[in-house]
Amino acid sequence: MSDKFFFKGNKTPKPKHSSYGYNTKRAAKLGTQSAPLLLSVQNEARKVEVEALLVEHQLIATITVDAHVDENIADLLGMINKPKTVSLDAKPNRNDPCTCGSGLKYKKCCGA
Repeated sequence: MSDKFFFKGNKTPKPKHSSYGYNTKRAAKLGTQSAPLLLSVQNEARKVEVEALLVEHQLIATITVDAHVDENIADLLGMINKPKTVSLDAKPNRNDPCTCGSGLKYKKCCGA
């Protein structure tokens, strides 16, 4: 007969990892010492402007100056202009006092 009718549990135990739940394959955050941004600009004046942005936002990057290559600072702009999470104020319940300050319940004042 087969073991599947009598055996309860895994036939092969799960291997124990040294991390025990920690993500050891995590990628390093861009703009840090271990993973600097790779940027390219076309002239020295633009390099100074980009360096000022890096200092302002506390990022680290490797900047190459080459007039024959198109400017590539998309990674920097993506780090600077992160989208903000939109949060809305909760609408008051019907029996809560009205937010306009009239002293009435919300359902009798602004909720109608």
